[in-house]
Amino acid sequence: MAAVKPTVGISAAAAISIAVISYFLLSNHSSKLRSKQKNKNSANEILNSKKKKKKEGLVSAIGSTPLVRINSLSDATGCEILGKAEFLNPGGSVKDRVAVKIIEEALASGQLVKGGVVTEGSAGSTAVSLATVAPAYGCKCHVVIPDDAAIEKSQILEALGATVERVRPVSITHRDHFVNIARRRASEATKLAAKQREATVMEANDLAEINHDISWQEECLHTLSTDCKGGFFADQFENLANFRAHYEGTGPEIWDQTGGNLHAFIAAAGTGGTLAGVSHFLKEKDPTVKCYLIDPPGSGLFNKVTRGVMYTREEAEGKRLKNPFDTITEGIGINRLTKNFMMAELDGAYRGTDKEAVEMSRYLLRNDGLFVGSSSAMNCVGAVKLAHALGPGQTIVTILCDSGIRHLSKFYNPQYLSEYGLTPCATGLEFLDPH
Repeated sequence: MAAVKPTVGISAAAAISIAVISYFLLSNHSSKLRSKQKNKNSANEILNSKKKKKKEGLVSAIGSTPLVRINSLSDATGCEILGKAEFLNPGGSVKDRVAVKIIEEALASGQLVKGGVVTEGSAGSTAVSLATVAPAYGCKCHVVIPDDAAIEKSQILEALGATVERVRPVSITHRDHFVNIARRRASEATKLAAKQREATVMEANDLAEINHDISWQEECLHTLSTDCKGGFFADQFENLANFRAHYEGTGPEIWDQTGGNLHAFIAAAGTGGTLAGVSHFLKEKDPTVKCYLIDPPGSGLFNKVTRGVMYTREEAEGKRLKNPFDTITEGIGINRLTKNFMMAELDGAYRGTDKEAVEMSRYLLRNDGLFVGSSSAMNCVGAVKLAHALGPGQTIVTILCDSGIRHLSKFYNPQYLSEYGLTPCATGLEFLDPH
């Protein structure tokens, strides 16, 4: 029996080993099966999510804009200078992306309902984009715009069916700054909607009295007076849907279109959404990509990026006695930090001038057939300054925000330009200050 015990011990040990190995093999197999099933479920969820998010109609045509080589600037600098042709969006500008994102997020959160009024204060293209896409979501649009903005913007807005309220330009600290008025209009619309719901049992004259209490200008009352569903203030400067529109859309498109082979990105900022969203995305994909701001006259963002302060105490917005002539570019440049701009990841900044922007717009028209607006021209000024700083062989991307069609009365008006000594006369790129 003594001779048999070791054999029994060995057999038991072997059996235990086999059992343990089998357990781990089966467990590993089961784990792989569960992992595959989980991946399959995740893939299905993503697929279903994409199906749910599939856009139709006008909205489906927004985004996926071409990235074009700007031949004249590329050949002159030895860099590949590429422009994201956002003027090809249905509403004619980069702000179409923002309008869709703002409205969709507001509808999803319940802050906006079908039949509601989207209000916005805008001197740039955001107003036109909101007026373009709002009807696609069954909503109305009310825009408050400074009366020194190009008149064709108001004409376009009215043609799109938006209600336009033109007001005098004042500091953002003033209650009657166009942005602050737009915020009030949304609140008033929401209050009116609540009162109209209560007024279902009221007499017609009672309802008229309610409408009279709302502080809208007479020509604006029709926007709200019939079946108002409430208001929503788009708040393009502080609403981070602006940032997300470019982080989720414009940035990835640029990355894919360049195959990830780009060295730098540069753009101006108004709300800061485009610059922030694109720079944030590109830096995540490749931290070596350099991102820069190009800033127009009168804006404090250049100082903020390069020196850490926006302006001297005397220059602070709200301290000025009047609204000065700072720049003829519209929709870019600002003297306050917005939530969107604070998301930007920047390596530096350049200052552009009105003269450079005007000359650049004519240069691009002559040499490339590109008819661009003031902000697009300023972006191209920045791209060339950056190309000179980085040297030949770099790939630089910028944004062609909108076309010149919205800038005829000012930026492309010879008489207006002559009044400010901005008549274009350059034949090449000699007008550019490299700094």
